[in-house]
Amino acid sequence: MRAARSLRSARSSSSLWFLDRGKAKTDRKDKVLFVDARATFRQVDRAHRDFTPEQIEFIGNIVRLYRGEEPETVAGSAALMADRFPNAKYVDVPGLCRVASLSVIEAQGWSLNPGRFVGVPDGPPDDFDFVARLEELNEELEVLNAGAHKLEDSISRNIARIQQQESA
Repeated sequence: MRAARSLRSARSSSSLWFLDRGKAKTDRKDKVLFVDARATFRQVDRAHRDFTPEQIEFIGNIVRLYRGEEPETVAGSAALMADRFPNAKYVDVPGLCRVASLSVIEAQGWSLNPGRFVGVPDGPPDDFDFVARLEELNEELEVLNAGAHKLEDSISRNIARIQQQESA
């Protein structure tokens, strides 16, 4: 119970490492599965997040698929699994999970930060004209700057008037 409270009150992200001695005799021998579950949570209140049973099962299923095992769906993770792993086979999912070899980890200075390996999720395709939007924003900035200069001049005049009144 104490550990649960201390993790719940942790202000920084936590990493859990699961060591698998049995993988030494498999093709996973020199590989590490990284799972970045920072975006998988339920917001309990403004300050607290937790995992639902469905999300815990989903994270466990990532490991099961990586090991070549059947996923479990008793806690209701079927929809999450179908969304991320539609063929019920492990694949690297940007922003969620990735398998890295020891040589790749070594090249990263032996850092075991999952975010470094899984990357960021694919975003929606950009369906806007960047140059046109940049021009719009620049025009808006010019209007705001002109207004700021008028306010600056007005404030300077008011300060000068107040100073003249005080000295008189």
